[in-house]
Amino acid sequence: MTAERARLAVIGAGPAGLAAALAAAGRGVRVTLIDSAARAGGQFYRQPAAGLRARRPRALHHGWRTWERLSRALAVEVEAGTITHLTDHHVWLVERVERSAATHLPTGTGGFVVHALRGPLQEEPGTVRADAVLLATGGYEKVLPFPGWTLPGVVTAGGAQAMLKGALVVPGRTAVVAGTGPLLLPVATGLAAAGVEIAALVESADPRAFLRHAGALAAQPGKVVEGAGYAARLLRHRVPLRTRHAVVEAHGEDRLEAVTVAALDAEGHVRPGTERRVPCDTLAVGHGMLPHTDLADSLGCRVEDVRVHVDEEQRTDVPGVWAAGETTGVGGAALSLAEGHIAGHSIAARLRGTEPDPRERSAATRSRTRLRAFSAALDTVYAPPARWTERVTDDTVVCRCEEVTGGAVRAAVDELGAGDLRTVKLLTRAGMGWCQGRMCEPAVAGLTGCEQTPVRRLLARPVPLGVLAGAGEPTDD
Repeated sequence: MTAERARLAVIGAGPAGLAAALAAAGRGVRVTLIDSAARAGGQFYRQPAAGLRARRPRALHHGWRTWERLSRALAVEVEAGTITHLTDHHVWLVERVERSAATHLPTGTGGFVVHALRGPLQEEPGTVRADAVLLATGGYEKVLPFPGWTLPGVVTAGGAQAMLKGALVVPGRTAVVAGTGPLLLPVATGLAAAGVEIAALVESADPRAFLRHAGALAAQPGKVVEGAGYAARLLRHRVPLRTRHAVVEAHGEDRLEAVTVAALDAEGHVRPGTERRVPCDTLAVGHGMLPHTDLADSLGCRVEDVRVHVDEEQRTDVPGVWAAGETTGVGGAALSLAEGHIAGHSIAARLRGTEPDPRERSAATRSRTRLRAFSAALDTVYAPPARWTERVTDDTVVCRCEEVTGGAVRAAVDELGAGDLRTVKLLTRAGMGWCQGRMCEPAVAGLTGCEQTPVRRLLARPVPLGVLAGAGEPTDD
C-alpha cells in the first residue's frame, strides 16, 4: 500500500488528535478525523456554538494563536481532501479485522473498523475503515465524594468551564471553586471575568510543595508565567484564596446554599475549629483528570497506572495502534500537541514501510521530555488530599448512578469480605450504572483500599440493540 492510499483513523479532535492528523496528512496519509463534538478543538479549545455569534471567543482561551494555526491548517487539509473530519461521531468500538495484503505494517497487523454512533441522539450507526488507528480520546475529571456533593448547583470544575466556553453561560451568581489541580485557576478566573462572584478558591495542595520541584517547574518558564497571570487576575477580582483547605460538606435543601470549608493539617486531617460556612449557589469542584482508556482497553492495549503505555513513537503494544495526549497521561495541551506530532510522523513512516526520521520530530521529542517532567511534578504537588475518605460519611452517596452509599461500600469489605473492586461492584452495584464506574471507581477504590485495575469493556458507550445487530457489515461514512 502506498502512502497516498494508506488510511489512518484519528479518534479525538483535541490538541493531540489535530497535531497527529496534520502531521500524517502532510506526509501523504489519508486521514479520517473522528470526534464526538460538533467542532474540532476538544475541551481545551472548546468553541462557542456558531449560533451564539460570540464576538471575542479568544477571551475565553489560553493559547488562542495556536488554535488559530491548527484550525487554519485543518481547513486547508479538509478542502484538499487529505483529511475527512467527521463530527458528532461517538465511537463505541474499534474492531480489528483481516489486514489488506498490500499494507506495509508488520505481519500480524490487522486493519481496523471504527464503529460510531452519529448525531446528537447517538442512534445512527457509522463506520470507518483504517489501516492504523490513533487514540487521542483525552481525559475526564476526577471528583471525590463528600457530604452534599450530589446537590443541584454542585458541578465539576471542567463542567463549569465547558458551560462558559461552549454555551457562554455561567452556572450561578456566587461560586466556590474547590478541589486540587491547575484547572482550578482558569476556571476561577474565567468565571470571575464573566461576572460571577468567586466567594473562595479552595485548594487542598500546600504551596510549599512547589519548592521541592523547583527544577522541573523552572524548566518551563512559560508555564510559570501563565500561572502568575492567573494569580494576578485572581487578585484583580479580589478572589479569596484558601490553600491547604478543602470543602468538607455542601449544604442545601432543594439546591446548594452554602459549603463548609476547613483547613487541613500536614497529614490531611481536618483541623478542628477551622470550619467556616461560605454561602454560595454554585460549587465547581475537581480533583484532577483521569485518562480515557476505554477503547485502548477493548483493543487489548497495555494500560499501566490508569494510562495507556506507549513507546518513544507513541505506539501502543498492539500493532497498528498509536495513542497520544491525555489518554497516555494527563499533561496539558502543549504535551498533547508534542505527542500528537510525534505520533503522526511515526504513523506516516510506518505505513510507508520505513523507519521514522528522528530529525523530523526532534523539537517535539525535546518538548515532550520537558513537559512530561513538568506534568509529573504537578501530579505530585496536586495529589488528592490525604485522608479524604475520613470525610465520606456512611450516608454519603458514592455511586450516583446506583445511589450506593459510603456505608454500603465499606460494609462490602468489612462485613462481606470483598477484596477487589469487581467483588465490591457485584455486592453493592457501585459502578453498574450509566457511567460504568468511570465517575465512582476512584472513590470506591479509595474507600476500600482496593487497587484500580484496567477494565476490559467491550463497548466504550451504551449502544442501541439495533445498531449492534447491524454492526457486522461496515460501510464507510
